[in-house]
Amino acid sequence: MSVYQHYRKEEHAFVDQVIEWKDAVITQYAPKLSDFLDPREQQIAKSVIGKHDDVLLQFNGGGPYTERKRALIYPSYYEPTVHDFDLKLFEMNYPDKFVNLEHPQILGSVLGLGLRRGKFGDILISDDKRIQIVVAAEIGDYVSMHLEKIGKTVVSVQAVDLNNIIHKTDNWLEKVNSFSSFRLDTIAAGIFNVSRQKIAPLIQNGHVKVNWQVITDTSFGCKEGDVLSVRGFGRSKLLQFEGTTKKDKIRLRYGLQK
Repeated sequence: MSVYQHYRKEEHAFVDQVIEWKDAVITQYAPKLSDFLDPREQQIAKSVIGKHDDVLLQFNGGGPYTERKRALIYPSYYEPTVHDFDLKLFEMNYPDKFVNLEHPQILGSVLGLGLRRGKFGDILISDDKRIQIVVAAEIGDYVSMHLEKIGKTVVSVQAVDLNNIIHKTDNWLEKVNSFSSFRLDTIAAGIFNVSRQKIAPLIQNGHVKVNWQVITDTSFGCKEGDVLSVRGFGRSKLLQFEGTTKKDKIRLRYGLQK
């Protein structure tokens, strides 16, 4: 039985990476810390590591509600603490009375520093416009020295204790609808209430992600549990397949992020 049978082809490389991490912990008998993983990668890591007496797994992204987390794979003798995850939390100072900074702007500016996405965790924005970002500790000094602007807005960053992290939870507005198939263009068009003719170029131009990965194939097959995001429209999660209608359409319960 192949280890890959439960994963999509585009996920095989990450499966291989997790297997390498696991093998390294077994042979070296020492913990291994990953970069930040999105929720789908965390799910894969849990599955690949499995229930193993000698190798254990924990995740930490700085707070209980963070989405992106670092994985610590470690031998059974080891007792991890929060310090093992090498996390740093920064809060941004900016003229919040005059400027609204949004997640895409912040992410674009952070990535503009030339560092990999895996080195950054969640970007958190509170209702009162506080902004925080979780980063890998090894790049903390670089971020504090070089993150000076978000777009045209001058900012400065200050390290704060992880205990002061903004607590934000996902809220989903649940709906049930019927779809002709599990094709990505069909599902996305129905959920976000646009035509397939409009959604197709968004997919083909890289503006649509499934499980945090850009998908450019309009016929890509979605499945229960997938998280879809369409630039400019929002995010949705396919919660439950509820059978078919008398006209053989798929009934699907999904959530729209509030």
